[in-house]
Amino acid sequence: MPAHRTPTEPTPAQQTSPAQTPAPRQRGSHSAADFDTAFAAADVIGGWLTRDQARALWDEARRLPAGSRIIEIGSHQGRSTVVLASAAPEATVVAIDPFVSGPMFGGLATKDTFLANLRRCGVTDRVELRQAKSTDLRPGWTEPIGFLYIDGKHDYWTLSDDLRWAEFLAPGARLSIHDAYSSIGVTLGLLRHVLPGSRLRYLDRTGSLARFEVGRPTRADRLRVLAELPWWLHNVGIKVLLRLKLYPIARLMGHTDTADPY
Repeated sequence: MPAHRTPTEPTPAQQTSPAQTPAPRQRGSHSAADFDTAFAAADVIGGWLTRDQARALWDEARRLPAGSRIIEIGSHQGRSTVVLASAAPEATVVAIDPFVSGPMFGGLATKDTFLANLRRCGVTDRVELRQAKSTDLRPGWTEPIGFLYIDGKHDYWTLSDDLRWAEFLAPGARLSIHDAYSSIGVTLGLLRHVLPGSRLRYLDRTGSLARFEVGRPTRADRLRVLAELPWWLHNVGIKVLLRLKLYPIARLMGHTDTADPY
């Protein structure tokens, strides 16, 4: 990682409430790390983002001009946050996460880990933490977005609402959604809102990280969405086998891990 000022605990301008407007950022003081260096720092952070998926996010963030705003819905311990902030040092990553309690997400302890990971990787001053649910924050949002990354709650209703953040993307801007064609809720939301919609084009995916672009979809774009359904059904079948602890059968289907496919 390139040298930065010693990171400190986020100031009020970096950790804001939904009602606050962050102060303008200074430009020109950072340079981008190379991907291998950035991912080496991020890879020790807990999370479900693979190296190839991290590279896909990196490439999207690198496209952005200075002063852009990246919205990340679902930050967890900061694995993807570090990748995005390292790729686009002249952008601002707005990390949205309520840090809910529970054995999977860890509550405020996860928030502390998130902040510590930002400090360790030297990207604290590039990230604004909004500790809130994305569905609560969106109705009051007014700022343009350069890139949108959705990896929040994976139920149909939350994903449906999170897709509305795309209203702040300009034509030609992009968004990526994790656990697409893997999570039932996420995939049903895409089939309901994106497949028949008129504003988002499906481009491709890296594992379950699906990439979309703001623009009127063609027939071929819609067919690409439908072509992912067999892979989705395969993933759902794998998850059923894992819940039943039928690991040998899951291995026969090509899944060698005990974790869900992502």
